[in-house]
Amino acid sequence: MIVQRIKLRDFRNYPEATFDLTGGVTAVIGENGQGKTNLAEAMAYLATLGSFRGVTPDALIRVGSEQAVIRADVVHDDGRMLLVEAEINRNGRNRVFVNKQRLVRARDLLGVVRVSVFSPDDLALVKGGPAERRTFLDDALVALAPKHDALQRDVDRILRQRNTLLKQAGGRVSPEVALTLDVWDAKFAETGDELGRVRAALVANLEPALREAYSALADRETPAGATYEPTWRKEGLAAALAASRADDLKRAVTTVGPHRDDLDLLVNAMPARTHASQGEQRTLALAMRMAVHRLVADQVGTPPILVLDDVLSELDAGRARALLGHLPVGQVILTTATALPEHARPDRVLRIAAGCVSGNQ
Repeated sequence: MIVQRIKLRDFRNYPEATFDLTGGVTAVIGENGQGKTNLAEAMAYLATLGSFRGVTPDALIRVGSEQAVIRADVVHDDGRMLLVEAEINRNGRNRVFVNKQRLVRARDLLGVVRVSVFSPDDLALVKGGPAERRTFLDDALVALAPKHDALQRDVDRILRQRNTLLKQAGGRVSPEVALTLDVWDAKFAETGDELGRVRAALVANLEPALREAYSALADRETPAGATYEPTWRKEGLAAALAASRADDLKRAVTTVGPHRDDLDLLVNAMPARTHASQGEQRTLALAMRMAVHRLVADQVGTPPILVLDDVLSELDAGRARALLGHLPVGQVILTTATALPEHARPDRVLRIAAGCVSGNQ
């Protein structure tokens, strides 16, 4: 799968821009603040219908405009050509089209375009709180199988309903509250157990690729790993919810379940968050993205588009050289504010200045 061309209109700082890309490595060069990350964000939006920068959709619309549009010509490995269009509206619903046919549900686009993104903010995968790592796991699950999006939505919906009931109960357990809690507990246990199961399976499959990716980027064999072992999975979520009910009622919040999980990351058998150096943490974050990229490529049968946003500025010379020497097969978009290293051999170079693109062929 490759994106041959992507057009932006009123997206971020682009009044209108066209990027002609190659199936190999495209280097996008420009000073900071010129729109490189905005291009990466547009590419990723086609895969997830969200911003990897964590902003609301209206932040993607150029100031003074009411609508942003992303259009991409996508070629699949079997030769199929798709025109994918996303309209982001400041007022009204956003819309998505594939070959001019509007998708009834925007999430039906999931899986049509697959994109892996690494950005400097990914350091939060290692240094940040558990929520960052839960999001990483759940995004990876959706990249592997879009059906997991529905499972995550079900878990979130049921959790909100249970928490609402706990707040309304005010710490008191009437027969009606107890009965309704039983219903929500049963639903939460069913969906939560399933989410825990697929997360655990993902981490088990991911860990070998993570070790390999880390050693390649560090340019030496280094023990790196990830473990996912929430205590509630040992007894099952139903039993854990029953044991925590009194505390949940007192605190008016659900205190146990997949929404509280964490992914433990290790380098040299030590917790990476507290014991790894800054360089090791950045290498681990990048290795995590590369490992998921490889896992999706192996399982789906075609590599996602790899977007490396300003990654060279975050790595020392040795790790940058190792990264460029181990780029996966497939389409790679590499943005940078610095000059490309001598050993970089992109197939195409585009330059961006103030939202204008040069170098298209």
